[in-house]
Amino acid sequence: MKDKFKPWQRWVLFALAMAVIFASGVIISFLMEHSAEVVNIDYKKKIKINGIEARSIIFAENYPREYKTWVDTTSTDLHSRLNGRTSIDVLAQRPEMVILWAGYAFSKDYSTPRGHMYALQDIVHSLRTGAPMGVADGPQFASCWVCKSSDVPRMIEAIGVDSFYNNKWAAWGAEIVNPIGCADCHEPKNMDLHISRPSLTEAFSRQGRDITHATPQEMRSLVCAQCHSEYYFKGNIKYPTFPWDKGFTVEDLEKYYDEIGFTDYIHKLSRAPILKAQHPDYEIFKMGIHAQRGVSCADCHMPYNDEGGIKYSDHHIQNPLAVTERTCQTCHRDNKETLCKNVYERQQKANELRTLLEKELAKAHIEAKFTWDIGATENEMQEALLLIRQAQWRWDFGVSSHGGSFHAPQETMRILGHGLNKVFQARMLISKVLVAHGYTDNVPLPDITTKEKAQQYIGLDMAVEKADKDKFLKEIVPEWLQKAKANGRIVN
Repeated sequence: MKDKFKPWQRWVLFALAMAVIFASGVIISFLMEHSAEVVNIDYKKKIKINGIEARSIIFAENYPREYKTWVDTTSTDLHSRLNGRTSIDVLAQRPEMVILWAGYAFSKDYSTPRGHMYALQDIVHSLRTGAPMGVADGPQFASCWVCKSSDVPRMIEAIGVDSFYNNKWAAWGAEIVNPIGCADCHEPKNMDLHISRPSLTEAFSRQGRDITHATPQEMRSLVCAQCHSEYYFKGNIKYPTFPWDKGFTVEDLEKYYDEIGFTDYIHKLSRAPILKAQHPDYEIFKMGIHAQRGVSCADCHMPYNDEGGIKYSDHHIQNPLAVTERTCQTCHRDNKETLCKNVYERQQKANELRTLLEKELAKAHIEAKFTWDIGATENEMQEALLLIRQAQWRWDFGVSSHGGSFHAPQETMRILGHGLNKVFQARMLISKVLVAHGYTDNVPLPDITTKEKAQQYIGLDMAVEKADKDKFLKEIVPEWLQKAKANGRIVN
């Protein structure tokens, strides 16, 4: 059969056919594509939100899926332990930590965090914040509110940074009443991610970096970093400051603190100048393989979900192992059991080293106290106390980071290993001082096998602490809430 088309005509027909196929593919892809709720919400917004709105329920009308998953953080189910909704008394499990924090409020009370929705409830009930019966009472400063509520950026904008921080913690009890929510990470106009705590922006600036140039993927970690990082309270107003000027490693931060002569507290037993790590999650995360591969915090802790063709970020922030099908298994082909086993094995190995370091540090503090008691001089103890400071800084840096043994297992083990080496050196130096003073026996160690015994040994009267706290919770907190409701800070 004779071909009725000329060569150039066949090429035209071929091109047209390819164009039709391509267009069909685009149309099908468009129809099947899950659209993001935030992108498509503009045409159906029910409420216009201006400025910093701390009441997350106001966002519910516009973003129902995100809001529902955010509220789900408070639910309880069979996986409550895995999802972080059950608080565990860490001091009861590890009484040596009471000794490590002697002279610091953490020796009174330290439990595992329960997530964003519980942040305010936990800090108000914690023995660490004391029982202030007046707005000018101690013991803590307003800085302790910094990462507990979306009311913090609202207050900073309203009265200024210095005015907010230059107060006691109790001063803002009737203002800081909404838990961590939408305003902490989003600006309301189009829900773009933004930094609501100036300390992070300032830390970038001191490094010569402009945080406004961060990519959207970087922002999915930086909004977390503004709170999940190491910081200290600087100056008389206790201004939250990130010690990143020299870098992000445990040694970089230690050098920064040493050069400015900073110490969180003097240990009650050993008299060592102690650095208390907060929660250097971002710093350790940056040293792990996931960060190096460009994975963000939100990729694992806020995986995408879909409902009715709408794609949205799950704000039920939790352990990624609870939903591996939407977290780990989007990249890894292993089954859930294998993935979980790998994580737990890393945690177990890190905890073995952690336990050894905790026990040795507790002995070092107790032995140092005994050495002081028999007449040691400051000159004799100086080197040992410096080693104790360095060892405990490494312990705290590796332990207080949430998920450090997963985020960067090699780095976490390195840090804890170096801490163990330094505490061994400290104990050897202390033993030499003891010998120089004629003491050659083993230092008698107290019974600190329970939290209660350890707290009694360091001189805490926990009955008084708890009684004062109960009075504060019964008399003062209801006044805060009543005033907040009257001022419209809380939506009933």
